[in-house]
Formats: sequence, C-alpha cells, structure tokens
Amino acid sequence: MKTAVVTDSTAYISEFELERFKIHVVPLSVNFSDGTYREQLDITTKEFYEKVKSEQDLPKTSQPSIGDVTDKYEELAENYDAIISIHLSSGISGTYQAAVSAGDMVENVDVYTFDSEISCKPQGYYAIEAAKLAQEGVAPEEIIERLNQMKDDMRAYFMVDDLSHLARGGRLSGASAMVGSLLQVKPLLHFEDKKIVPFEKIRTSKKAFKRMEQLLSETAEEADKVQAVIIHAEREQIANDWKQDLESRLDNVDFEISYFGPVIGTHLGEGGIGLAWYKVK
Repeated sequence: MKTAVVTDSTAYISEFELERFKIHVVPLSVNFSDGTYREQLDITTKEFYEKVKSEQDLPKTSQPSIGDVTDKYEELAENYDAIISIHLSSGISGTYQAAVSAGDMVENVDVYTFDSEISCKPQGYYAIEAAKLAQEGVAPEEIIERLNQMKDDMRAYFMVDDLSHLARGGRLSGASAMVGSLLQVKPLLHFEDKKIVPFEKIRTSKKAFKRMEQLLSETAEEADKVQAVIIHAEREQIANDWKQDLESRLDNVDFEISYFGPVIGTHLGEGGIGLAWYKVK
C-alpha cells in the first residue's frame, strides 16, 4: 500500500524536510486589509511580521476550505492508496474538521485524519514521523498508532509578550488575559484538551525560561534520547543563545530552532517563545 502524508502550513516544516519526506501541505491564510495571503506561499514569516507593524488592524486568519482539502486528496488519489492527514489542534481551528469532511467526500483513496492537538513544529514532528514510516511501507493503521504513542510523550510550553492577542482571537479566555495584564505576570501556556490554557503563572521571563528548562530536564533524565525545538516569533538571537546553553547541559537532547509563522503569529503576537519536545523511540 502506498501512503501519502498531508499536513497544513501551521506545521512550519522546512522546504528541505517537505521535499525529503514527500510531505504535502494545504495552506491556511492570513487576511489583511489589502487581501488574503496564503501562509508560506504568498507571504513569508518575515514579511508577515513587517506587515503587521505597518497595519492599523491586526489580521484575521482563515482555514482551508473543504473544497481545497478535497482537491488535494483527489490529486493524491491518482498515485496513492491511502492518505494520512495531520492537522493543528481542533480546539483552535476548524482545519481538522474540514479534513474529516473532505475525507468523507473523496473517492478511491482511504483518508486517515489525525488531530495533533497542538501546532507549529510539534505538529510537524508527527508529519515527519508518519512520512518516514510511510516510506518504509508501514500500514496506515500502524502509523496512526505510532502517532498516538508520540502524543503521550509530546510536551510544549510557551510564553507571549501580550496575552491580548490570544484573548482577542478567542484562543484564550479574556479573564486570563486580564489577570495577566494586571499582575504583569508571564504565564507559561500549553495545550490542554486541545485548547491553549495557562500552565503556570510566573512573574518574570527569566523564571519562565528556567521553568521550561526544568520540565525538559525531567524528561531528559528518564529518556535515552529526546528531540526538542525552540520556537520563536522574531526572537532569533535569544533562541540561538538559549539553544547553545541547553545543548551544553543536555547531551541526550537534539535541539533545533523553528518559528511561529503568520497564522499562529497572528494569535500570539511578536515576541513569543517556547520549548517543545518528545521522547525518541
């Protein structure tokens, strides 16, 4: 059986990895006053953050239509027997549900949808793992089983400069945002039950960094190998420095740097940074 792997643009997988692992992408979009831009196709991450600074109003985001996803599936159905379609958390976007609906509509190919319950490069890790297994000829059902095993070990924590972006977009409760603004806290956020919620309320950025490091170290102590990623929104130098520091202290953890792209950046705002990881098996 020949299996294709699809994800959406919020996985922020590099072009090199997309080509290497033959991963197919359906884009989400950001909507500015002058038009709609498909993420990674019509606007780069750098262009997005520059454009936000010059706009009076924050952009809005939109998911791919069922028709767009169906078109992708039908295109792949010509060469594949099955499709594994991996998407950002259904708790913050309707993209996963659009994929489910498209999978019910398309013919001549079996579609297996997977709710990553997360986003950004952790979502990308699921797609890369699925693609590796697909290239090895592993059955789709077994690939989904492996992804669910990964989900048990996937952790991600992040902080933002301004909680109002998340509150305005409905991705975090307004009450949580108000408390954060009043107390000047830097809450660590994470995904729980598919939604973004506060993990711990921490007073300073420095303490938030230390807390993320502590949580990663706890995993590293009990695992042979860990894959980790630092994710940032226009904080490249801080991300690089942090990576070097962590690498010097955690020798069984492989680190890389990724980013909050346009769609996720719309909701987090510039300045966000986080750390995600999973145990490699």
